[in-house]
Amino acid sequence: MAKRFGGKYSPGQDGRAGIAPETLAPAPMRWGDVPVARPEGKARGEWKASLLFLLAFAFLFPAFGDAPDAMLLGLLAGGALILAAWLTREGLRARAAFAARKIARRPAFPRLIAGALATGAALALGGVIAHGLSLFAAFYALAGAALHLGAFGLDPLADKGMEGIDRFQTDRVARAVSEAEKTLAQMKDAILRTGDAGLQTRVETFAQSARALFRRIEEDPGDLTAARKYLSVYLQGARDATVKFADLWARRPDSQARADYEALLTDLETTFAKRSTALLENDHNDLDIEISVLRDRLKYETR
Repeated sequence: MAKRFGGKYSPGQDGRAGIAPETLAPAPMRWGDVPVARPEGKARGEWKASLLFLLAFAFLFPAFGDAPDAMLLGLLAGGALILAAWLTREGLRARAAFAARKIARRPAFPRLIAGALATGAALALGGVIAHGLSLFAAFYALAGAALHLGAFGLDPLADKGMEGIDRFQTDRVARAVSEAEKTLAQMKDAILRTGDAGLQTRVETFAQSARALFRRIEEDPGDLTAARKYLSVYLQGARDATVKFADLWARRPDSQARADYEALLTDLETTFAKRSTALLENDHNDLDIEISVLRDRLKYETR
């Protein structure tokens, strides 16, 4: 007989771990020095970074037909372009994550700038191959770095929205969100074993609803304590249920088990959405109290 998936940490399993599904009502739905989630899909302009990978072969293939010294320089130039491409791609993704958040830290390591320097170094080596040690190599290096910066831009060079925010709190939030993202990644890896595109899309939809709560906590690190169980206990329960379901589906597809698993994800989505809404309402209440206190103080001081 098909069995509903879930455990003691899943919502509605008992009075301690969660909220019974029937009590839930539908609700609307930082790149820095610490790990954060990347936005889904490719960052804007990432396809241009892929061209750098291809350009590396312009140095790598001809190198094997040259003299040993030219071959070494060609291999170094190709390797530098591959490094530049990798740094550029990672820099674009990180910058997209930075832009997607209201509160974020600037990168400790500027990947886009490093990618520009690596591109300049690759072209300088190409100039040495073609012209020997001369000013041409320096011109190629400057031109390559400048064109790279013109095509891809700079890394974020300043923190965003960090004024007056406790860095200790933001570090705690970043670590908690990083662990929650790892749990979501494990869910996605598990559901891939089913080979069902519909289920994979369903898990991705659930991940997006969970990330809405992540962003809410990142915007107000003080909400971490109130939402910690959602980032750990509930997500871990969802991951465990996904692993069990994927194992069962791989042995024998069961439509009832699938319906129960999708119902669990729906319950969890509603739980996450309600928590996000509650945190936002608490912020509004705190603001109303602060405004009321200030008004009372102004009235007192103007008497």
